[in-house]
Amino acid sequence: MTGVGLCLPQLGEHVTVDAVRTFCQQAEALGYSSLWVQDHFLWPIEPARGYAGRAGSAIPVQYKSVWAPTELLAAAATWTSNVKLGTSILVAGNHWPASLAQRLATIDQLSGGRLLVGLGVGWNAEEHTASGTSIANRGARMDDFVGALTACWAKDPISYEGPFFTIPPSVLRPKPVQQPRPPLLSGMWSPAGLDRTRRLFDAWNPAGLPVDKVAEIVAGLNADRPPGMKPLDVYHRAFAQYPRAPTPDDDVVARLADEAAAAHRAGFTEFIIEHNFWDGIASPADWATVPDRFAPVVTAARG
Repeated sequence: MTGVGLCLPQLGEHVTVDAVRTFCQQAEALGYSSLWVQDHFLWPIEPARGYAGRAGSAIPVQYKSVWAPTELLAAAATWTSNVKLGTSILVAGNHWPASLAQRLATIDQLSGGRLLVGLGVGWNAEEHTASGTSIANRGARMDDFVGALTACWAKDPISYEGPFFTIPPSVLRPKPVQQPRPPLLSGMWSPAGLDRTRRLFDAWNPAGLPVDKVAEIVAGLNADRPPGMKPLDVYHRAFAQYPRAPTPDDDVVARLADEAAAAHRAGFTEFIIEHNFWDGIASPADWATVPDRFAPVVTAARG
């Protein structure tokens, strides 16, 4: 059975505390299996790179207001009991591994071991600059980031020495409930990023790709996994409406239900629906309708 997750109310001007709380509680009651956040904090006025790294592509206006991901997941942990809580994804360049390890372990503790950690290299150059990092070396930094992050969750005293990060011998707590660590999901898709996914991660979290293409790519990655590593799980992220795309003229629920059924047939672990760019959200009250309205997708993903 493939689970169905929802991206939390996070982007745009229609997010409120009440909307997020109600959304979390309704999603869990209706049988959704996971709730997700993404990671951006600056909408640059004159971006050096376009949206998703495409030159000249305007950054969606929804990114002008984004609730912080780890804080939002911590709140969701207190408002739910069973759903998984995931990051799809955290941009490594926005963070430093030791302090992030502490925040993520805290969420895993608050949730009783329900955290899924998705990481990516990002595309927003201005966010990297504001974080004291460089988008130019984001790939190599990710290799070191994963090693430093997982070192922080090991038995104390922890330490780490790498090309980007040095952590002196220290005690770093809390540790995650999940041992040896929460699952790591990769949101990377470039050739180099897919190679990192193959070598370092437990799952792949692609966004917006056709199911059959995802299945083809994952089969290739799994055929060349390092010895002793399990096959990659797939957390497939689909859009009710693509960023900057016109309002869909199709039946959005039916389309996503068909895609979820295909994900089930392909053996994917999770099917995640992204609504933050959907024109169907025009007020805080609209968020409350989403879990019930998209419940047929849950049924379709069960086969």
